[in-house]
Amino acid sequence: MPAVVVFGTAGHALTHLRRARALHDRGEIVLAGACDVREPPDEARALLPDHAKLTTDPGDLVAGADIAVVATPPHTHLALARRALAAGCHLLVEKPPVLDLAGFGELERLTRDRGLACQTGFQSFGSAAVPLIRAAIGRGEIGTVTGIAAAGAWIRRDRYFGRAEWAGRRRVGGQPVVDGSLTNPFAHAVATALLLNGTAGLLPDHLGVELYRARAIESDDTACARLAFAGAPDVVVAATLAAEADHQPYVLVHGTEGRIRWDYKTDVVEIRGTPVPVEPPEDLLVNLVEHLRDGVALRAPLAATRAFTALVEAVRDAPEPRPLPAEWVRSAGTGPDRHYVVPGVDAAVDAAAGRLALFSELALPWTGAGTRAGKRGDGGA
Repeated sequence: MPAVVVFGTAGHALTHLRRARALHDRGEIVLAGACDVREPPDEARALLPDHAKLTTDPGDLVAGADIAVVATPPHTHLALARRALAAGCHLLVEKPPVLDLAGFGELERLTRDRGLACQTGFQSFGSAAVPLIRAAIGRGEIGTVTGIAAAGAWIRRDRYFGRAEWAGRRRVGGQPVVDGSLTNPFAHAVATALLLNGTAGLLPDHLGVELYRARAIESDDTACARLAFAGAPDVVVAATLAAEADHQPYVLVHGTEGRIRWDYKTDVVEIRGTPVPVEPPEDLLVNLVEHLRDGVALRAPLAATRAFTALVEAVRDAPEPRPLPAEWVRSAGTGPDRHYVVPGVDAAVDAAAGRLALFSELALPWTGAGTRAGKRGDGGA
């Protein structure tokens, strides 16, 4: 059985520890330890089996391990991945796996040269909806695909932005962290739209982003982007953390004869308005173990995040997010429950997805000229 270790013991790392412990108890892996620079919460301690390591030393953690799960702040992923790969560990790296294409190239090269696998933490890639939707597209159920959109509108309160030093930041100590609506909370929406478009492993020929913020943070809390590819439909994504209400995020496949909508967090799929049943998703750690044991294909390989990484880099390099006019922002709640609302932004997100349009193309009163960043890729696989 492979020995699995987890970098991180709080936040989303707890989800990985719970899953790993369940697999440990079923006899499919050995949960061999965890590592964190902070004091682990009681739940993390309780999830570790007897004799498992609990350390602050990454080198000590990966010694003798077969798989390392990296579930730490985004700007620490690459350094910890290097340590794990040097020790001979296969990887499961949370999203975003890296923050720029240089880091992507390095991680890709290291895994290839060492003959090691790298799965990424895009859980939606493990959904049975992916092959179902691809098959429907292949059968022509919505005609010719004309574009793919993704949309997300959530409320995020002060406690969300106070949970970690890097939350709501573009950089910490001069180091990019690239937090933002498209690169973190709705990263799955972006990456999944690109996957269904068949362009997840490509560099876009053109990439434009518009970044806005309703609250006084460094990063964007409202944003949209268009990724254009030669010989493939455009992908348009729109998101906000200043919504009037929480909504299920979704991917929308536009066709000449209808649409496919997938609420990827609940795995609800509608093809031309008709609900379609979806089988349970595949756990990405289980998939990685089966890949190493039986040679099955990875569901979320690093190679399938190239276009997403190009977007992260474009957001990193874009000008500072445009503050939304005060008259278009209101606050609600108090203390850690306080949040900011942009009236009408929920409908704007839906309109962007429905029309494959950027916010600045919708004649919204709060966009001004928008903030755009263009980047050309080489289109390589």
